[in-house]
Amino acid sequence: MVHWVLTAVFAALVLPCVLRLVRLDYARLGPGVRHGDLAELLLVVAMVAMFSPVGGPIPAAGWQAVLVLTTGWFAAAWWRGRACAHHALSAAAMLYMVTAMPHAGNHGPWLTMSAMDARVAVPLAGLVAAGYFVADAAWSGVSAVRGSAAVGVGSGQASRAVCRVVMGAGMGYMLLASSL
Repeated sequence: MVHWVLTAVFAALVLPCVLRLVRLDYARLGPGVRHGDLAELLLVVAMVAMFSPVGGPIPAAGWQAVLVLTTGWFAAAWWRGRACAHHALSAAAMLYMVTAMPHAGNHGPWLTMSAMDARVAVPLAGLVAAGYFVADAAWSGVSAVRGSAAVGVGSGQASRAVCRVVMGAGMGYMLLASSL
């Protein structure tokens, strides 16, 4: 039951991500913001796939390929100073979860992490990453409540902050659950 609720929560985050992508004036906000919003949408969809008890339709190897490309893209953009490191770390953490979780058994190639009772290969890495995402979610939540996320009418900062809080909490939960 918990996995269905979490699947619904992350599926609900798709709408604000899409609305930001189609409504905002990215010429004013800069190219890094659009890339960040696109990465957020991709990572939200990946979280839906990870939490969903149904699994599929993309096999784990497909998610690995997408997450390798996303991690590489945002790591290079961060290196050049055109994006924040958070999206590269988020994609790398998801890649870690998909790769370090055993996929053998009756699940086949599908990404159904919610049904697996095995632990990730390197639990310490999962715990460190979980600590980062929980701290980031808390920091983003405090920033959103204090009003710093509401700067700029129509900029999408409040929506971005709420998505970051929910995604950080979800990533922290999934990393902790798979590492302990």
